[in-house]
Amino acid sequence: MILYFKNGVDIMKDFYAKNRERFADVMENASVLVIYSGVAPVMRGDRYYDYSPQRNFLYVTGIDRAGMAFVIQKDKKGEVKTRIYLERYDEHTAKWDGAAMTIEKAQEISGIELTGFMDELDEHLGGASRGVLVRERFKTVYLDLEHRGLDAPNTPELNLAARLREKFPAVNLVDAHPMFAKLRLIKTADEVALMQKAADITGEGFYAFMYNVRPNMMEYEVEAHWDYIVKMRGTDKSFHTILASGANATVLHYNENNSKINDGDLVLCDFGAQWHYYAADLSRTFPANGKFTPRQRQLYDIVLAANKMVIEACKPGLKFSELNDMVKKFYAEKLKEIGLIKEDGDVGNYYYHGVSHFLGLEVHDIGAGSTGVDGELILEAGMVITVEPGLYIADEKIGIRIEDDILITENGCDNLTKNIIKEAAEIEAYMAKARG
Repeated sequence: MILYFKNGVDIMKDFYAKNRERFADVMENASVLVIYSGVAPVMRGDRYYDYSPQRNFLYVTGIDRAGMAFVIQKDKKGEVKTRIYLERYDEHTAKWDGAAMTIEKAQEISGIELTGFMDELDEHLGGASRGVLVRERFKTVYLDLEHRGLDAPNTPELNLAARLREKFPAVNLVDAHPMFAKLRLIKTADEVALMQKAADITGEGFYAFMYNVRPNMMEYEVEAHWDYIVKMRGTDKSFHTILASGANATVLHYNENNSKINDGDLVLCDFGAQWHYYAADLSRTFPANGKFTPRQRQLYDIVLAANKMVIEACKPGLKFSELNDMVKKFYAEKLKEIGLIKEDGDVGNYYYHGVSHFLGLEVHDIGAGSTGVDGELILEAGMVITVEPGLYIADEKIGIRIEDDILITENGCDNLTKNIIKEAAEIEAYMAKARG
């Protein structure tokens, strides 16, 4: 495979071309797919949030630039054309924010030869003289119509869908999101290599946390060591870091990271790097002073045993829901043994999230559309999931989560984060060595 580079990151031209072919194969004849790259939303005034590409656009082009669009046309005979639409060069914008991507650069990265400009897209799609919906009478338009509810802002695809419903009511609009989900669910060897790179960088962060943490530090002081590693590796975080000490660790999505770390606290870190947007997602829990108390060790070992049990069980053919079922059953047994609960149903008081989610171009990657029975997701070779059991005992100010990134293989699974220590004794030994 020929590799290209952009900002020091491998870009796999053949990989993106194959993704386009795979999507075109499931399109009907006389149809068109339109995907926008997205734009950075306004923060306030003249400030914008950081841009993050629409992941399905990235999946078929390899381009991470705002203000662009990608189109697949599949005619009545099944012949396929692909085209990239770019913003036109604007001298004022170029001086302030940088020039628009050139046609040559877009072609180099994506391997797509046909190009156009964004102000031509409407005419090419639905224009009276040469639009495919008019001239060629295409009957189906595929759009990524994922949204987060009525209160969420509209995406460019949703806006286009509204216009098409008004102007072309006979056209069949098809949500491409579950179709992409099915394609993205199974990772290629190249995707796994990118995720392994992200996992390896993430591991550096955990060792930095353990090496540098001391009681009475602020959580953000510890977090800063991870931020440094990410910048030095020329990448970015896959999500906002959770660096939670003591009672803060019992809040699942705590991310203020602004409390003092007390002597005797456990510190829960949930964080990850991304490599060309392929994400790692790691959770580890460690004692701020380098030594677990007997109670902390008791609970930690239960969570670690659950983590290992689920990883051992991961294999093709297993129902996705079975992973969480086995954790709850295991916890019911163990928590009754130590007197924390009396009834199986009480597990939910201390464990209130699922044990797994899909991982890929998103931290919580799309997983709908996979094969299964009665809508039940079934694990298949090539899927990458997390395994992250936890226990959260608020009245004891103890929160523990241990998370690994797991590739499902033909005969079982491979732990992409297996080289990042998680045994309590290993953690204590590393922290003792770090303190001389």
